[in-house]
Amino acid sequence: MVEILLEGTLETLYMTFASTLLAYLIGMPLGILVTITDEKGIMPNKIINGVIGCGINIIRSIPFIILLIALIPLTKLIVGKSIGSTAAIVPLVIGAAPFVARMIESSLHEVDNTLIESAIAMGCNKREVIFKVMIPEVIPSIVRGLSITLITLIGYSAMAGAVGGGGLGDIAIRYGYYRYQYDTMMLTIFILIIMVQLIQFTCNYIAKKIDKKVR
Repeated sequence: MVEILLEGTLETLYMTFASTLLAYLIGMPLGILVTITDEKGIMPNKIINGVIGCGINIIRSIPFIILLIALIPLTKLIVGKSIGSTAAIVPLVIGAAPFVARMIESSLHEVDNTLIESAIAMGCNKREVIFKVMIPEVIPSIVRGLSITLITLIGYSAMAGAVGGGGLGDIAIRYGYYRYQYDTMMLTIFILIIMVQLIQFTCNYIAKKIDKKVR
């Protein structure tokens, strides 16, 4: 059982961190675009803002367990199979990317307009305003948001276990639910709690360190 729990833990970590990385690669540009194309942004564009915002809202409105099942054909197309930890990454990324985009948008809206106006007055172009003023200013907030994303995806990965996604969720269902091994279920819960606590502590620590340097 120790080997099974270890394998499940590694699969959960693999799904969580891989999907988080990919979700940020997709979600961060979307969040930046939604922010800068807002009517009060530095590049207002109602069409782009409306299309991206609508797409984000549509995906966010679908419960993850339903999204997981609905994306099985796409998962098979991309990965070649619909079960396993690698296959679970596809719906995890699609489910998390809009979530990341909204968090990035929320963080960027915290930037003081005075800073942006000052940068433009000093001759900075729009790209420099985004990457040298706006993003550096909200890095602590982005790091704190990272902890929320990681913890959310740990929960999502557990749900993926219900449809053969692997990881601790799969172990809890197969052994704890179907075989009535409640001690195994409690162990998976304990491991998940430890994961969440470590992620939260680490991200908070890094955010505080960065915040001090920024200030």
